[in-house]
Amino acid sequence: MLRIRCIGNFMIGTADNTTRIAFYLVPDFSMIAFSSALEPLRMANQLSDRELYRWTMVSADGQPVTCSNGLTFPVNHSAHTRERYDAVFVCSGLNVHRVHDEEGTQWFRQLDKQGAVLGAVCTGTYLLARADLLNEHRCTIHWENLAAAREEFPHLVISPELYEIDRKRYTCAGGTAPLDMMLSEIRSVHGNALATRLSEQFMCERIRDKNDRQRVPLTQRIGASQPKLAEAVSLMEANIEEPMTLDELSHHVGLSRRQLERLFQRYLHCVPTRYYLELRLERARQLLLQSSMPIVDIALACGFISAPHFSKCYRDTFSLPPRDERRRAAGLLVDKEPETKARRSSFS
Repeated sequence: MLRIRCIGNFMIGTADNTTRIAFYLVPDFSMIAFSSALEPLRMANQLSDRELYRWTMVSADGQPVTCSNGLTFPVNHSAHTRERYDAVFVCSGLNVHRVHDEEGTQWFRQLDKQGAVLGAVCTGTYLLARADLLNEHRCTIHWENLAAAREEFPHLVISPELYEIDRKRYTCAGGTAPLDMMLSEIRSVHGNALATRLSEQFMCERIRDKNDRQRVPLTQRIGASQPKLAEAVSLMEANIEEPMTLDELSHHVGLSRRQLERLFQRYLHCVPTRYYLELRLERARQLLLQSSMPIVDIALACGFISAPHFSKCYRDTFSLPPRDERRRAAGLLVDKEPETKARRSSFS
């Protein structure tokens, strides 16, 4: 008789206690995120000399899927499969805001009714959110997509954490974050000894906690060990929609306006107002490429007084207006030949 038992959050429904996992591949999915989720399972089987995990690949139509680096992966099933799984992880990456996947949505909801764990790596969070499967759950997403996701799903609690495990919902930020999430799950299910051996195999000094940073610390990113400068940049990043004035920034960090300007010039090689503008434009670019928000709404969300003002600043910085940027990303605008020859690669 088949006995069903729960290990961690995964419902184990096979006679040999093997956890059955499906990876749902979306076009342009991130290969590093997918591999970081899959390889810990493979290595766990290898080191334990048992089939602790069994996995399969699924796509909307059962056809091979091409990831963001151009490699194409075969799959085992379509979203119409009647196979049962203990968990499914949605793997996506670039251009997820343009994905309309009714087959996947219906399948995820069916698996949810069956009691399966639903997970997402990188931008897969978008697809679970659109299927209304993250309501009343904490979740996370890659930091580049965080602002766009919060704009599109204001009712969700989307954290900046490395990964989130909330009951039967597993989400992570992409990159190598799935490795830490899977190692954490393996540790809770199969013990610290196996998880430590896995970490050593992957040359990981430690299993990162979910509260670890997604991004490189600010002091390293700006290349300066200046706490006042880091505080000023942090304030800028936290106040994109309603930008602070230079006098307000100076007051908050306890410096004079001139002292703050000298710090920016010395360590970041630009004036504070220029640095702040570029931060806002980078946020706008993320929203432009990773969401379907109207351009006028993006302008307001990034602190610009009008769409024409935003368009001018954007073009001055990125050499094309926002509308053309979006069209180019969608493949509707052909790039011009570069004016200068690119630097020769070391691999050439």
